[in-house]
Amino acid sequence: MFLGVETSLTGRRWVGPDPSVLRAAEALSQNTDHPPALCQLLAQRGVDAQNASAFLAPSIRELLPDPHSLKDVEIAGRRMANAITKKERVAIFADYDVDGGSSAALLISYFRHFGIKASLYVPDRIDEGYGPNAPAMQALARDHDLIICVDCGTLSHDALAAAHGTDILVLDHHLGGETLPPALAVVNPNRQDEDGDLGHLCAAGVVFLVLVEVRRQLRDQGVASPDLMQMLDLVALATVADVAPLVGVNRAFVTAGLRIMAQRARTGLVALSDVANLDRTPEAYHLGFVLGPRINAGGRVGAADLGARLLSTDDPHEAAALAERLDKLNAERRAIEASVREAALEQTQSRDCSSGLVWAADEGWHPGVVGIVASRLKETTNRPTVVIGFDGDDGKGSGRSISGIDLGAAIQRLAREGLIEKGGGHKMAAGLSLSRSQLEPAMARLSELLEAQGAHKRGAGDVRLDGAMMASAVTVDLIESLGKAGPFGASAPAPRFALPDCKISFAKPVGDGHLKLTLRDDAGAALDAICFSAFNTPLGPELSAHDGARFHIAGRLEVNHWQGRAKPQLRVEDAAPSAT
Repeated sequence: MFLGVETSLTGRRWVGPDPSVLRAAEALSQNTDHPPALCQLLAQRGVDAQNASAFLAPSIRELLPDPHSLKDVEIAGRRMANAITKKERVAIFADYDVDGGSSAALLISYFRHFGIKASLYVPDRIDEGYGPNAPAMQALARDHDLIICVDCGTLSHDALAAAHGTDILVLDHHLGGETLPPALAVVNPNRQDEDGDLGHLCAAGVVFLVLVEVRRQLRDQGVASPDLMQMLDLVALATVADVAPLVGVNRAFVTAGLRIMAQRARTGLVALSDVANLDRTPEAYHLGFVLGPRINAGGRVGAADLGARLLSTDDPHEAAALAERLDKLNAERRAIEASVREAALEQTQSRDCSSGLVWAADEGWHPGVVGIVASRLKETTNRPTVVIGFDGDDGKGSGRSISGIDLGAAIQRLAREGLIEKGGGHKMAAGLSLSRSQLEPAMARLSELLEAQGAHKRGAGDVRLDGAMMASAVTVDLIESLGKAGPFGASAPAPRFALPDCKISFAKPVGDGHLKLTLRDDAGAALDAICFSAFNTPLGPELSAHDGARFHIAGRLEVNHWQGRAKPQLRVEDAAPSAT
C-alpha cells in the first residue's frame, strides 16, 4: 500500500515499487550515469547496467528477427518477387482498421516502386463484415494473378476457396485455427504450429518481415528495392494503434518509425497531422490517440478504404481531401460513441458484473463503435468486455480483454462450439457475429470460459506507481530523461508517479468534462495538471470542490507544448485525500 492509500477516490489501492526494484535501481544509479528516476524505471522493466544502453537505443539491426523464423515466409517472398519481375496484376485485400490500412499501404508503396499499381479492396464493416468473403474474392480472382490478404484471412477457409485460379497469400497476426485456409502461403506468428515467439507482432510487422524476404530474393536476382527503413513510419503507426505490446522488435519499430515520421515525408501522414493540428515531433501517444482514431474513422462510420488510401497516396491534393474527410468522420464517430457508451454503461450497471465478463447489447448500436465502447468499459471495470450491436436478428460485436486473459481464444471456442456464427481475434481484442437467440447462451458460456482463466477474480485494478515526487522536482528535463525509456504503450506503460500531500490552488472545468488544476507542494512549487473526462468519475466533483483539502495526486508526467513554450504537466489518473 503506497502512501497509505487503501481506497482512492476511484476505489483503487495504490501499490508502489517492489523493494527489489528499488535495490536494482540503486545498483543502476551507481553503475551508470543515468538519473535516479530513469534508473528506477529501467529497473522496473528488468534492465540491468550491462543492458541499459542497448535498451535505451533499440536497434532494428540488433532486434529484427530472421524472417525465416516464420513459416511460409520464403514461399510468400518468392511469389511476391515473381509478381514484381513479371509485372503481374496484384490485389491487396485489407482489414478496415489502422493495422490493415498500414499493411496495405506498405504493399501498395512497395509495388508502386516497380511500376505495379496494386488494386485495393477493403470490405465494408456493415455490409460485408470482417475479413474475406466469397463474392469479393471471386471478383478479385477474375482480374488478378495474385491476391494478398493482410490483417485478415487466417480463418477464411470458404472465402479463399472461392478464388479459383489465383494465388493467395495471407499475411496476418490473428489467432489461427486447427487447419489453415487454402492459400499458397499463410505467414502468421499466431498460427497453431508457430512457437509464438513473434506473436506480439501486428500485421504490419509481419508484412515488413515478408518484404525483407522479398528484398533478399530480388537482390539475388540483381533487382534493386526501395528503402524499407523509410517505411517504418507505417509499421510504427500500426504497432501502436493496434495496441501491440511494445517489447522486442516492436520497440525498435516504433522508435525508428517515429524518427521517420518526424521527417514529414509521407504525404498522407503529413496531411492528417496538419488537419489534426499536430505541430510538434510525434510521439507514440499521438499515433494511438491523435492519428490512429482518424485513420480508423473511415472503417468505423464512413468508407472503409479511406485510411488505406490516405496512407498510400503520394498526391498532396488527394491526401488533403482524404484527411479532411477522415477528420470529420472522426468527429461523427465520437458523437455516436458517446451515445452508445452511455447506454452500455447503464446496462452493465444494472447487470450482475461479478462474473468473468462484462457485456452489453442493444438494437441499433453502430458496429463501428462497439469496440471503442468495449475498451472504455474494460478500463472502468478491469474485466474482459464485449459490446454487441443488433440490426434485427443479426448482431455484430467486439471485445476487449485485460492482461493475462485470452479473449480471442475464448471467442474462437464459442465459434467451434456453434454458440455464435463466427468469431476470432487475438488475446486482447476479438470480434464476433451472432443471432439474438444465441446472445444469452453465448455470453453465459463466454463468462464461464473467462472465469476459468481467472477473470472473475479481478476487481478494480490497483494503481501501480513508480514512486513519489515533489512538484518542485518535476522539470521538462526530467520528463525528457524518463522518455528515453520509451516508447510507452501496451506492456510498457509510461511511468506513473504520486505527488504527495498537494494543495490545489486552482481548479477549473474546461472542455468537455475535463478539469484543469494547479498543484502546489509545501515548498510552494507549482505544477500544472489536467484530468481528462474528470466529471465522468468521482475525481471531477471531489477535486473541483476541494475546499482547501489536501490530496495525494497520481498520474503521468508529460510536457505540455503551448504557443511555442514547453511546460511540465501531470496527467491526473487518480487521487486520494491526504491524512494530514
